[in-house]
Amino acid sequence: MTSTLLSLLFLLFSLLTPTLISSSPVLNPQEVVQEVNKKINGSIARPRRNLGYLSCGSGNPIDDCWRCDPNWEQNRQRLADCAIGFGKNAIGGRDGKIYVVEDDGDDDAVNPKPGTLRHAVIQDEPLWIIFARDMVIQLKEELLMNSFKTIDGRGASVHVAGGPCITIQYVTNVIIHGIHIHDCKQGGNAMVRDSPRHYGWRTVSDGDGVSIFGGSHVWVDHCSLSNCNDGLIDAIHGSTAITISNNYMTHHDKVMLLGHSDSYTQDKDMQVTIAFNHFGEGLVQRMPRCRLGYFHVVNNDYTHWEMYAIGGSANPTINCQGNRFVAPDDRFSKEVTKREDTPESEWQDWNWRSEGDLLVNGAFFTASGAGASSSYARASSLSARPSSLVGSITTGAGALSCKKGSPC
Repeated sequence: MTSTLLSLLFLLFSLLTPTLISSSPVLNPQEVVQEVNKKINGSIARPRRNLGYLSCGSGNPIDDCWRCDPNWEQNRQRLADCAIGFGKNAIGGRDGKIYVVEDDGDDDAVNPKPGTLRHAVIQDEPLWIIFARDMVIQLKEELLMNSFKTIDGRGASVHVAGGPCITIQYVTNVIIHGIHIHDCKQGGNAMVRDSPRHYGWRTVSDGDGVSIFGGSHVWVDHCSLSNCNDGLIDAIHGSTAITISNNYMTHHDKVMLLGHSDSYTQDKDMQVTIAFNHFGEGLVQRMPRCRLGYFHVVNNDYTHWEMYAIGGSANPTINCQGNRFVAPDDRFSKEVTKREDTPESEWQDWNWRSEGDLLVNGAFFTASGAGASSSYARASSLSARPSSLVGSITTGAGALSCKKGSPC
């Protein structure tokens, strides 16, 4: 058998066989941080006349990339080129066809009906999934996504709510944009299809809004999330290359878990960018709660927490830049940070940094490790946008009301 034929057979086998998708970590995550800061500064520093009609110069480089285009509906897949941070290479269904969801039903998790969201997300080919009209989709079981898919809710009011929600498990290149995800419940003890050629038994799920499990190159942008059974967005089991941006999160306890357990060392390669989100009313804790990996938290607006905002264990690197933290009135909950079940003699060496954060109503950030020294700030050639601008940068957080024929 010739080497060419062997190569073709191997390629065919790879396409037909489920594989565990992994992503190598960026060797120097600080380079990604600097790239994010450069884009943030560049989006507002350049003269408006040089930006063209596709940019607003708002200081939010993701939105400036596409929101001022009145023809966004004809240029939907342009969005895939607008991500920043560790998830910047998530292209979703950019290179595939448009798939229009016309049916809000979910009658059969094993044999989904064409035209439904479940039928769209399990296909093998890249797809850019849009919606024919406003709809509320109450799933019977977890929505198991396949690789190279975009869920794009722009132009319609789309709610995934009242049942199990979205699972990104051992797949890559997924974009979720512009939908409402709320009141998510547990599912499982049932058969669920994850591709045209495979379905299997699912045990009971956690009830997350978005569950990323061994996934890579994932971007969750401009979604509104609230009131789920477990986390709003959780990433565990070696997930990496993730950007969570421009989301509006409200009315929830354990908001965001990034890292499976202190002993699951594969999560040391997890790298996540959390940018331009609004953590709003009714939130309690975990915005996020981190383990082992590298987490860049930049230009987010924290207007409510009850216990703490950012926590972690197992020596994660947490790099906070240009956020606004408004502490609750409770004098025992002023601290932004929380080290979970770890003595100070251990966590004092963890690299938790605060640069240019705005601390309001008595909020305070306990830095540690290299991030506690002034040398860190001097090492940064560019910084995030000033925290005083965070309110305006995040004013459009959450699902947008985009109208055809006009800027979004």
